[in-house]
Amino acid sequence: MKVIAINGSPRNNGNTFNALNTVLQELEKEGINTEIIHVGNKLIHGCISCGKCFETTDCRCVFNDGVNEIIQRMIEADGILLGSPVYYAGINGTMKSFLDRAFFASAGGGRPFRLKVGAAVVAVRRGGASETFDQLNKYFCISEMIVPGSNYWNQIHGLMPGESNGDAEGLQTMRVLGRNMAWLLKLMEYGKAQVPAPPEEEKIHTNFIR
Repeated sequence: MKVIAINGSPRNNGNTFNALNTVLQELEKEGINTEIIHVGNKLIHGCISCGKCFETTDCRCVFNDGVNEIIQRMIEADGILLGSPVYYAGINGTMKSFLDRAFFASAGGGRPFRLKVGAAVVAVRRGGASETFDQLNKYFCISEMIVPGSNYWNQIHGLMPGESNGDAEGLQTMRVLGRNMAWLLKLMEYGKAQVPAPPEEEKIHTNFIR
């Protein structure tokens, strides 16, 4: 099994990385392979809602800025871990652009994220963590992914790189999340041979203005 972690921070080794790495260390202890992909330091175009990804079968976006390659690695993984710093009480811009395109393209390409395990972590100086955490989880829920919890909201506090090492409760939250995610992944892997997956329904779109 493998979990792909997406670091939305522009800092490769900042507090978002620390949160992600703490979760991944617990997964690795349970024999699960992990990988961190940094997107926050890349130039990533926002989604323009052209719908071209819905004309493909492999979840490819029209923009060739590295997002398509990351989508394929997410498809191959059993679990997806998302990490974002808090910018104005929300996901930072580059991460938002990446997520909008990756999850929209997956919806048009056969919904390959469906029934994967997904979890999110947030690095915050002071406020806005709950709003950012909620935004990240919405990508999982609309994709029919399975979300494990921890013993608190998955947030860690710090401004300068390394400050989050002083947040004992935040670090514990990440460790517990890692163990719970590993347990869920193993249960699902075992259960695939015992219990059939729920059938997928074709999406119904109802517009409120007609």
